[in-house]
Amino acid sequence: MEREPSDKDASDVPRRLSATTRPSDTRRGRGATANPDGRFEATRREIFDDGWEMDAPVRLRTEVTAERARTIITRNTSPDISFDRSINPYRGCEHGCVYCFARPNHAYVGLSPGLDFETRLFRKPEAAKLLTAELSAPGYRAATIALGTATDPYQPIEREHRLTRGVLEVLARFRHPVGIVTKSNLVVRDLDLLTDLARDDLVKVAVSVTTLDPELARRLEPRAPHPTKRLEAIERLSAAGIPVMVIAAPVIPSLNDHEIEAILAAARERGAREASHVLLRLPLELDALVDDWFAEHYPGRRAHVMSLVRQARGGRAYDAEYGHRMVGAGPYADLIVRRMRLARRRLGYPEERLKLRTDLFARPTAQLSLF
Repeated sequence: MEREPSDKDASDVPRRLSATTRPSDTRRGRGATANPDGRFEATRREIFDDGWEMDAPVRLRTEVTAERARTIITRNTSPDISFDRSINPYRGCEHGCVYCFARPNHAYVGLSPGLDFETRLFRKPEAAKLLTAELSAPGYRAATIALGTATDPYQPIEREHRLTRGVLEVLARFRHPVGIVTKSNLVVRDLDLLTDLARDDLVKVAVSVTTLDPELARRLEPRAPHPTKRLEAIERLSAAGIPVMVIAAPVIPSLNDHEIEAILAAARERGAREASHVLLRLPLELDALVDDWFAEHYPGRRAHVMSLVRQARGGRAYDAEYGHRMVGAGPYADLIVRRMRLARRRLGYPEERLKLRTDLFARPTAQLSLF
């Protein structure tokens, strides 16, 4: 449920998730400060001291479970995004970005959108096989597939499981267009496939850069690559002829909004040809999770940040209305849009965005014989 932050001074506002907040020494290297129960759970846990001696808390470890999906392409009809289908080889994300709008999705599997989201992960080992079957269906018509819309396809566990690599191999065989969204420099591992796709205008990579401040990045997104590594990835991808978009996301009022122009300049210098932004989104449980994070890391800014968020979200913590959910509305949101527009123009970002081709899609003969 969405909950309205208080207008009181930060020091007067109790931490609403304190009942499920884990000791800091057990969650070192994690983004969320708490692990509240999912919104569909019938019970609610509460941590309290009853006076009895307790065992020393155990440091959180990442667990990865195989998920047997029946399909791999997810469809959407959202009018404010440029794609109608996407693939997420993983559920949950070890990067631990506290602001991730996908956190509430973990409630659908009975887990918490807090620490569970970044420590209890799921992989879809049949991703490449399922994709092959779906692309081979007689009625399938090609359109750009977005890879990594809910969780990062190049999060740390991809090094071992290589599911994203497998998906790209299938897309390359079918000459199918794909747009990738990531904040990991691991994407350059697949330069061979990406270069092949780029020659036919079949791929675009969007790299998310939240901040250029390493200390802020460590707190916001503790297991995501250093900002410098992301800029280096933009440079390597661009040098290889792969079109790159930089996404300044999320723009967090009074925390990283002053960096917009610097982020776009650094990315443009390294070859980015497109730039966009997303204003902080706080759907469902994310409102309380981010508020709790501010209480721990930046208590003095907490009330001001949440006030600006509400100003841009129609007085609420979040406005899910199409057309507004990504960039907000009102004076503050409009100012960010204008700053982005002016920065793109001043830095020489092309006005026209690259459109990927769909006319090269073909079912490999060897695959057709299997169906």
